[in-house]
Amino acid sequence: MARTPDYFKGKTIVITGGGSGIGRSTAVIFAREGANVVVGDINEEGGEETIRLVKEQGSDGLFVYTDVTKRDNVRNLMNTAIEKFGKIDFLFNSAGSALRRCGFLEIDEDLWNLSYDLNVKGTFYGIQEVLPHMLKNGKGVIVNVASMAVRRGGPGTSVHYASAKGAVNTLTMGVAREFADKGIRCLSVSPASVSTNFQAASGTTKEHEERIIAANPMKRNAHPDEIGELVLFMCSDACEFMTADTVYVSGGGGFR
Repeated sequence: MARTPDYFKGKTIVITGGGSGIGRSTAVIFAREGANVVVGDINEEGGEETIRLVKEQGSDGLFVYTDVTKRDNVRNLMNTAIEKFGKIDFLFNSAGSALRRCGFLEIDEDLWNLSYDLNVKGTFYGIQEVLPHMLKNGKGVIVNVASMAVRRGGPGTSVHYASAKGAVNTLTMGVAREFADKGIRCLSVSPASVSTNFQAASGTTKEHEERIIAANPMKRNAHPDEIGELVLFMCSDACEFMTADTVYVSGGGGFR
C-alpha cells in the first residue's frame, strides 16, 4: 500500500494484456484505490469485461484494442489514454505468453520470433511510447512482467519463453538506470506459475501443472491478485528508492 492516503486517486494506469489474468486483477486493484484504468488487449470481450469490473469499483476506465506486437497499436493506446485522462502515471506491461510448450529442438523460427515479438517487443514498444510523456511530466512508474522461468531456463518446455523474459529483465534494468535521475522508475515482477488461462493457452497438460504445484513448497499456484497487489505497492510512494529490480514471487521454489 501507499504511504499517502488516496495516493492513487485520480491517477491513471495503462495495462497491456488487461483482458484477463494478472492484467485484469491488477486493473481491478488499481480501480479499488481510485485510479483511472486504461486496458489494452487483443481480446475485446475480455477487455470490456475488465472495464466493467473497474467501473464496479467506482473508478473510470477505457478499453482500447491493442496488439502489442504492432507499434502503431501501442502508440494509439498511449495517445488515447492521454486524450481521455490527461496523463499516464503508471504503465503495467502485462501482455505476454509462452505460446506453445515444447522441447528446445522443437522450437521453430516462427515460435521463437513470435515469443520475442510478444514478450520483448511488446514491452519495448510500451516503454518507448510512454517514456516521452512521463519525462515531460518528470515522473512515472513502469512495471514489466518477467517470469521465474528466467532462473530455470525452461528446459524441455519453454526455453523460448524463458529467454524472452530474461530479455525483459535486462530491458527493465537498462531503462531504469538510464532514466533514474529523471523521475522514472522501471521494475519487473517475476512470478512462478499463476492460476490464469496462461497455462491452458500455452498447452500446459494437467500432468505438467500437477508437477509444477507438487514441486512448489506452498503446493499451489499464485493467485492473480497476489501479483496485482505487488504491482500496486511497486507503483506507490512506499518504495520510491526501488528501481531496476525484479521481484520474484515464487512461493519459495523455482530458483533452480
